[in-house]
Amino acid sequence: MAFVIDDAFLPATLTAPPMTDEEFARFCAEHPDLFFEMTAEGELIVMPPTYSCTGLQNSEIDWQLRTWAKNDGRGVASDSSTGFVLPNGARRSPDASWTLKSRIAQLNPASRSGFWHLCPDFVIELQSSSDRPRRLRDKMREYLANGAQLGWLIDPAHRSVAIYRKDAKVETRTDVHSIAGEGPVAGFELDLALVWNPLGE
Repeated sequence: MAFVIDDAFLPATLTAPPMTDEEFARFCAEHPDLFFEMTAEGELIVMPPTYSCTGLQNSEIDWQLRTWAKNDGRGVASDSSTGFVLPNGARRSPDASWTLKSRIAQLNPASRSGFWHLCPDFVIELQSSSDRPRRLRDKMREYLANGAQLGWLIDPAHRSVAIYRKDAKVETRTDVHSIAGEGPVAGFELDLALVWNPLGE
């Protein structure tokens, strides 16, 4: 499935035929300069490469979550390159996520080396200037509807964090220096200094 989309039109949503995990992986490999997700309805979402500063911010979040997860030991942290197949059939890649090892152990052993068919317990999405806020808010609600217990939508431009919890209204905190985990990730605390200022200025 070859195609060319001008960067000015990204992110874009296309229709696509149903794909198995293997077909979706091959399709992504054929277009290494782009990033793909798929909705539960089978729409293919095409996104451009991450902006450089956003990449620094993502790396900082991933490093902090991964360090905490390693010390905590109950679960594993994943970065933005990790794909999950949610219970509703959507193929998503949160910017950062954490999943209990006990849930991963329940997966078919043969499938553990492929896309995990589950929703992480905790998800983080980082909003960049190329993102559409409504699409990100919809994704956060989708994560909760598919099993996530907690989600953070981080908006560096406004120095705000929207907290998504099961069966609760979204809470937004602005101009905070850190944010503490709760529920599945109680004990994790994200220092936002290098998320707000990725160059340390």
